[in-house]
Amino acid sequence: MARVCTVTGKKPIVGHSVSHSNIKTKRRFLPNLQTKRFFFAEEDRWVTLKVSSEAIRTINKNGLSTVIKELRAKGEKI
Repeated sequence: MARVCTVTGKKPIVGHSVSHSNIKTKRRFLPNLQTKRFFFAEEDRWVTLKVSSEAIRTINKNGLSTVIKELRAKGEKI
């Protein structure tokens, strides 16, 4: 599962592309994922995460150490 945010768990969803004549064809809505490097000061190293833009805002608000602590509690290897 390549297109999944490591922090929020966002992944692609399925919907319809609707034309002007109301013909519906299946399509995928992909999350806005970015591969971002964060400096983790507690361990004095860089951490690379695949995160959505919402997750970047969450990290800015709550702090990287809080987010990594929650991820490790869930069983993620970081």
